[in-house]
Amino acid sequence: MIAFVSGPVAALAPDSAVVEVGGIGIAVQCSPNTLSGLRMGQQTKLATSLVVREDSLTLYGFVDDDEKQVFELLQTASGVGPRLAQAMLAVHSPDALRRAVATGDEKALIAVPGIGKKGAQKLLLELKDRLGEPIGAPAIGAPVSQGWRDQLHAALIGLGYATREAEEAVTAVTPQAEAAGGTPQVGRLLKAALQTLNRAR
Repeated sequence: MIAFVSGPVAALAPDSAVVEVGGIGIAVQCSPNTLSGLRMGQQTKLATSLVVREDSLTLYGFVDDDEKQVFELLQTASGVGPRLAQAMLAVHSPDALRRAVATGDEKALIAVPGIGKKGAQKLLLELKDRLGEPIGAPAIGAPVSQGWRDQLHAALIGLGYATREAEEAVTAVTPQAEAAGGTPQVGRLLKAALQTLNRAR
């Protein structure tokens, strides 16, 4: 089990990063919020979860152990694999997910690509006693002071949307971002962007 990786960031992609560890480049799948804090050449330490399949070994990386723990707990629900768990953390912070489950907020889960109304109801039932209570102040995503457009665009591309769709969604949520002042929250904007894309389809 690889608990974490630590080293300089060697490469960045919309849904992953490469961290150099002892001269070896380790590819790590990351959520948009985790990627937004990484910079090429800078030292980083990511908590990791190794997912083993018959034909692959995939390492998922997280900004802290809390996000990693929620990622692993989400997969204890039937029908939730690592990709869907990562998509849930792309839209909501760990605490926002705890809050959604604790309050039975179906809409919050339906905002995640790949989760419909029935799926949301089933997840709320299965996760109710697993995620625990929220531990922080109400928030969705991490506050980011600049570059939110690029991060939001990259997150949408990473979730499988076309470049044109991503650009239109970013434009659609720009008024909301500007109204938030100097620190728009990428997670909150991603949720709003996904809602506009779902309406457009």
